[in-house]
Amino acid sequence: MPIPRIRLEQAVLLLVDMQEKFVPHIADWDRVLQRCTVMVQGCVALGIPILVTEQYPKGLGPTVGELRRHLPSDQPIQSKLKFSAYVEAIRKQLADLSRRTVLLCGIETHVCVLQTALDLTESGYQTALIADGSSSRRIDDKSLAINRMREIGVVISSAESALLEMVHEAGTERFEKIRPIIR
Repeated sequence: MPIPRIRLEQAVLLLVDMQEKFVPHIADWDRVLQRCTVMVQGCVALGIPILVTEQYPKGLGPTVGELRRHLPSDQPIQSKLKFSAYVEAIRKQLADLSRRTVLLCGIETHVCVLQTALDLTESGYQTALIADGSSSRRIDDKSLAINRMREIGVVISSAESALLEMVHEAGTERFEKIRPIIR
């Protein structure tokens, strides 16, 4: 079911596998990292819960330092071997939060992000891909994955658009919190 509107009180950010060893291989890495950082900072400022996964951290390293430094100091990070980030620990966290909209960003779009979107959608979550905060080694793979996600009802958005949609209007305390982040 497509999301009619991304609502702050229903949203959770799921940051998928933004790890050190991927850095030299991901297309448009600097932009993806910057947009994921905007999402993390915006969600922290707005009090939106953040969930984080790492794919096989022993081999692929930890979440990149640029993102880790913006996460809450007590942020749990779930390691996984499955491609989908919808693993038991994440399922439990989502259930505990009782929020039904999951904002996805991370890598790789055509593998872990896509399989997460498939699982979330199949489980009844409203899912939105932060497209400028996601990429793959090859742009064609990213494009095909975005098309597939769109076909199953995933909303395709950008970091700035999603944050401003949740804030809803300028001149508010919420807007003032994210204005310096999105600039």
